Amino acid sequence: MNIGQVQRQSLIVFGSIIATTLIGFVSTIWFARVLGPAPLGIYSLFLAYYAVLNLLGDGGFGGAAVKRISEGKEQDEYFSAFVVIRIFLLTVSITVLLFLEPYLTEVTSSGVFLWLMVALVIAVFHNCTASGVYGQGKIGVHQASLIVEYIVRVLFQLAFVYIGYSAAGLAGGFVAGMIAGGIVQVWYLQLRLVRFGMSHIRNLSGFSFWIFLTSGGSLIFSYTDTILIGFFMTNADVGIYRTALQLATVGSFTTLAFQTVLFPRISSWAAQGKFPDIEKALARACTYSLFLAVPACIGGWVLGYYLLYYIYGASFTGGVTPLVFLLLVQVVNIFMFLGTMSLNALDHPKEAFQVTAISAVVNIILNIVFIPIMGITGAAVATLLAIAVNAAGAYILLSKLVSVKIEYGPVRNILCAAGIMGIFLLVFRFFLPSPDMAAVLISVATGAGIYVMVLLKLDRDIHNEIRDVCTNFGLSWPRWL
Repeated sequence: MNIGQVQRQSLIVFGSIIATTLIGFVSTIWFARVLGPAPLGIYSLFLAYYAVLNLLGDGGFGGAAVKRISEGKEQDEYFSAFVVIRIFLLTVSITVLLFLEPYLTEVTSSGVFLWLMVALVIAVFHNCTASGVYGQGKIGVHQASLIVEYIVRVLFQLAFVYIGYSAAGLAGGFVAGMIAGGIVQVWYLQLRLVRFGMSHIRNLSGFSFWIFLTSGGSLIFSYTDTILIGFFMTNADVGIYRTALQLATVGSFTTLAFQTVLFPRISSWAAQGKFPDIEKALARACTYSLFLAVPACIGGWVLGYYLLYYIYGASFTGGVTPLVFLLLVQVVNIFMFLGTMSLNALDHPKEAFQVTAISAVVNIILNIVFIPIMGITGAAVATLLAIAVNAAGAYILLSKLVSVKIEYGPVRNILCAAGIMGIFLLVFRFFLPSPDMAAVLISVATGAGIYVMVLLKLDRDIHNEIRDVCTNFGLSWPRWL
């Protein structure tokens, strides 16, 4: 795949994901050391409840609007219909929240409940502008708004926590970031509100129903473990688990980038009948997603305890065993994310829902069974098994629509290079069983360097593509490579 629009946009998304993730990591480290696990657990529950209630307020129409707008026909009408529907559905989410207030003791007792209600209201403005910008294919603007949102969020969170607002301060910063991100997006939004007809609502509704159900399944994967840990265990356990999960996602940069970029692209290619382009893009996306996920998984297995200890603090080392499984989750996630995204982009949301629904039920059952027995490790195991079911189902259904290809040569080279890196890290641990923070950081940097060097020597195609990308963006390529 030459440096075209997809590759350029993927790099933009990749860069923004790196930026937002680094901001999130650094801020979480500070919050973990200042607040400890329990307030972080309450904030994680706030995010979980917000995600569920925001899904009710969106109804799947956000994804449907992106799909219809990306097709290039009657964009203003579809956008206007979505805005009106979104405002109406806000009443549903607020009503459900007020009904659940007596049961959300962690949220109400910590002063987070009011922020949760405000977040749902602001989400109407934020999600409408985001769907419009994303549907028009303005990936750079969309990602720039996310960076602004994260920066503003963290700045407000730091200020609120510093003056003593704890979990409520984290929630308040989240809302401030949403407002800032929405302002950036509306500035570049070229859609306008116009009259629309029932045909536009029907076209959105037919697609949104399956998007809603599929998104519900995705939320189950994202937050069932968090909510059930909060039910069976303590807020501190929630904080430890979510912190380990955040560390595990270090290898998911490229997956999220390709998922974001390829949805409107695949939708457009499918409408034009360009299925070979779809197959090639998916194969390459899978390879470059594994490029980071595999070494991150192996490195985390070897150094996970020290990373949790030195980065977040001794109170978070209880997440080392769940981390083993959560790192593997990120590898399986590649096939699940790309598979379900492709089914939706190819206008087969029903199939995406079917596989997601089955695996979501599996996830709930396994979490209920495993958490009381194995604690937060049980939640990680349940999530891994359920996502594996989802990935397998998505692969089977997608293979009926397009030829799903795996680039076995590059994947083999990635595994080989990551294995050599893993051997180096094991030797490091053998000779230095109790390293200090500096030694751990040096080993991480050295291991990453070994992995990249070996891979670039083994795989000339990856070597040449990365070199071409660097030179096309004005970056010098070292001669010794």
